[in-house]
Amino acid sequence: MIKITLPDSSVREYEKGVSGLDIARSISNRLAKEVLSITVNGEVCDLTRSIEADSTIKLNTWDDAEGKHAFWHSSAHLMAEAIDVLYPGTKFAIGPSIEMGFYYDLDLPEGKQITDKDLKKIEQKMLELARQKNAFVRTEMAKEEALAHFTEKGDEYKQELISELEDGTITFYEQGGFTDLCRGPHLPNTSYIKAIQLNSIAGAYWRGDEKNKMLTRIYGVTFPKAKFLDEYNKMMEEAKKRDHRKIGKEMELFTFSQSVGQGLPLWLPKGAALRERLENFLKVVQKKFGYEQIITPHIGDVRLYKTSGHYQKYGADSFQTINTPAEGEEFMLKPMNCPHHCEVFKFKPRSYKDLPTRFAEFGTVYRYEQSGELHGLTRVRGFTQDDAHIFCRPDQLKEEFKKVIDIIFIIFKALDFKEYTAQISLRDPQKPEKYIGTPENWDKAEQAIVEACEEKGLNTITELGEAAFYGPKLDFMIKDALGRSWQLGTIQVDYNLPERFELEYIGSDDKRHRPVMIHRAPFGSMERFCAVLIEHTAGKFPLWLTPEQVVILPISEKYNDYAAKVSNYLNICDIRSIVDDRNEKIGRKIRDNELKRIPYLLIVGEQEAENETVSVRRQGEGDKGTMAMKEFADFINDEVRNQLSEIYN
Repeated sequence: MIKITLPDSSVREYEKGVSGLDIARSISNRLAKEVLSITVNGEVCDLTRSIEADSTIKLNTWDDAEGKHAFWHSSAHLMAEAIDVLYPGTKFAIGPSIEMGFYYDLDLPEGKQITDKDLKKIEQKMLELARQKNAFVRTEMAKEEALAHFTEKGDEYKQELISELEDGTITFYEQGGFTDLCRGPHLPNTSYIKAIQLNSIAGAYWRGDEKNKMLTRIYGVTFPKAKFLDEYNKMMEEAKKRDHRKIGKEMELFTFSQSVGQGLPLWLPKGAALRERLENFLKVVQKKFGYEQIITPHIGDVRLYKTSGHYQKYGADSFQTINTPAEGEEFMLKPMNCPHHCEVFKFKPRSYKDLPTRFAEFGTVYRYEQSGELHGLTRVRGFTQDDAHIFCRPDQLKEEFKKVIDIIFIIFKALDFKEYTAQISLRDPQKPEKYIGTPENWDKAEQAIVEACEEKGLNTITELGEAAFYGPKLDFMIKDALGRSWQLGTIQVDYNLPERFELEYIGSDDKRHRPVMIHRAPFGSMERFCAVLIEHTAGKFPLWLTPEQVVILPISEKYNDYAAKVSNYLNICDIRSIVDDRNEKIGRKIRDNELKRIPYLLIVGEQEAENETVSVRRQGEGDKGTMAMKEFADFINDEVRNQLSEIYN
């Protein structure tokens, strides 16, 4: 018998070799129908895998990310099987699950092509195969045998993948008439997949390298119930309405220009005002927490990034170096702010009494993203990080880390992000070559993060192999109004850059010591954060933040002067207002300005001009009655004060 510990810490005994499906059946028939995968001692596995020793487990359903991963990974294999039947001779590259669904990269036989009109045919074949209830069967294979299998099939993609794997770690999965190289996990069988929708076709270079062959990528999504697909499509319709690129254009927040270059956003006046208010908000918070603002150049000597290790790790993803007329002088557009901040710390001798030292900068950095990966503000080539670096003594590390968590919570509260998960990202112990620094320093850094999260009572998940190359980190995954997950806010602990830059402070013992460095960016990047915020709010920002708080709408040209008078008064009262004095009917003006998401619309005509009042409409709520100018100004300023007071308190 073996002991199985469940998530509620209860312990059950089972015969050795029990499967996750057996355990689920022993708990309830309903659970046995809903469970999709099992996590055994931190490893996600097939439900049918045998458990041979005492273990801690978690049964994953559709409500769990691990359950969806197994479901969508299995669906990718099902799609590959359908394509293998419909387009014999297709070679299959990779087919992972993604945040919402899955994709598979394909190399179709010469002369064959899949277009949008073919997707329904593939969907139907997938449903036909799913109903066959074919089991996903896992087998282990020696490397030599695995290579021979795909050599015989003439599949160079799988051969390349297998060549990079260690013998003894290679597994295959077979369902129906399809076999694929895969580490899993998968569903017990195909019948779990009830609803299928293939969404789009795109081109994708093998391994993301433009020098390699362009493959066909098909994206899809599947569900265990048909009603989930209906809900998904409703959500996607709402997502289209909330697309930050669409709303950004309607609200005149930002634009792109081919003349300037791909992935380089241009912030229009209203967008610049929005971004400036976000920056000022964070500056106020940072000042309370003892940060000092600094400014560093957009370029740096290439030797700076070689010292930091960024050149070795990210050189291929950066822009080409800049050569000057001076022989041997090379610069780079800065891919990171941290090396510059290390040099600021080195400016003068530091004492233990000076620590912690906290430098903050809204620093613009540049990365070369492939054109096919660029997407609005969420994936750009030039972006501004709300970067800060804390240099502290080891005994201050945990407390400083917890204070950064407090800042992130202030931001989430201010912008109504209520659901989040904190991900602790640690190194992959199997791949030490990915990281710089000593194991001892990594141990200390990882321990500090884990303890800080425990003391703050965070709901955390742990991911091995997701650490930065110089240190472990804590990432915050928020859910927006549509339930989509976004990574916002990151904190990293770093013992390594202080070593590389030979940073020092004089301790209380009059000896030289290395500080510990904390990297943090609560917004992440201003561009991506604004995109997420636009889609989360559908462009209806909090009153304190919105670029234009009030628009005054005269009902005819006769009242333009009075409208201007109202606007001037409100601006004096520190209320952001504009006048829409176009020669249009008042109904058209109301519709147009509601599209711009301006919170308050003031309608003025003869009666308002005579009484020095305004007729008030609230975005999405309709008429709010008539107010005197001062009464309305006090009303707006009270609303803003209440919002900010709730945030800061």
